[in-house]
Amino acid sequence: MAPFIPLKARIQLGLFSFVSGRAIGSDDRVNRRLLSWLEPLVPADPNPKAGVCSADVMIDSTRDLFVRIFVPSDPSKGEKAEKLSLVVYFHGGGFAFFSPQSAAYDDWGRRMCSGLHVVIVSVNYRRSPENRCPAPYDDGIDVLRFLDSGRLRSVDILSGFDVSLGSCFLAGDTAGGNIVHHVARRWATKIDSWEKININGAIPITPMFGGEERTDGDIQNQNLPVLTMQRMDWYWKVILPEGADRNHEFTHPFGATTKLEERFPPVLVVAAGYDILRDWQVKYYEWLKEMQHNVRLVMFPDSFHAFYLSRQCEEWMKLIDEMKKFIEEHRSL
Repeated sequence: MAPFIPLKARIQLGLFSFVSGRAIGSDDRVNRRLLSWLEPLVPADPNPKAGVCSADVMIDSTRDLFVRIFVPSDPSKGEKAEKLSLVVYFHGGGFAFFSPQSAAYDDWGRRMCSGLHVVIVSVNYRRSPENRCPAPYDDGIDVLRFLDSGRLRSVDILSGFDVSLGSCFLAGDTAGGNIVHHVARRWATKIDSWEKININGAIPITPMFGGEERTDGDIQNQNLPVLTMQRMDWYWKVILPEGADRNHEFTHPFGATTKLEERFPPVLVVAAGYDILRDWQVKYYEWLKEMQHNVRLVMFPDSFHAFYLSRQCEEWMKLIDEMKKFIEEHRSL
């Protein structure tokens, strides 16, 4: 049995699979120029669009580390600025593809911003194969340092809002869900070094974890149009440190330590039934639960990998509802 994938989503997924496959050379390098012709990029727009304004802020031009900020376009009227939680978001794409400027992630950022009524800071981290882990984790921490310095106050579209750095959440999908875990651990490891940023929760959405063994999810879902086993193997090959296998702690955090940091935040794990990564997502949840950590699993049994990127897949609205409940439960405005 296969998941129902709306025709438009199936076409988009098929096109991405075809183009990205052609862009990967025999030497594992990615032809970014070819991708730029076929992957639509959307500029930031400070004017209201679907109830949301956006702006790009450069953090380090030497590595193209920037963030796209999404803000609700209708701040509450009155003398006091509206206080909003902050969600730092890491996009998916197997560590190798997409950016906050990609049409799919610009649209998803707007939907999250509007539905959650928060400020979204979407991170353009370094991609593989040009950069291997831990480069994306380093970039994530550097974005948190940028935010911790208070430099968000200079962003024009945030005028009229009081962004609560003390009510910050990390979220990300697929590869971005992996980054969420590792950035949260790094934040918690050096808890005394932060002045303003407090991570209240982590939301890995269909996160990209794995291991050397083949799970039932690997085998059952290996030929779906969204993410194949062959492509998954390539993603790991070009992001892990040279010589590392898929049991490396970057890929396979389960059991890598007997104890998480005391301040590691509560976690909402989102999994999809028709996802080659499904069993690893459940393993991650079970690992946190075994350590008696504050964790909840939300399973979308009839959905496929990255279902939320398609407006035609209505379960994205249920995902927004789950995220909103989690943020409201754990925020500290």
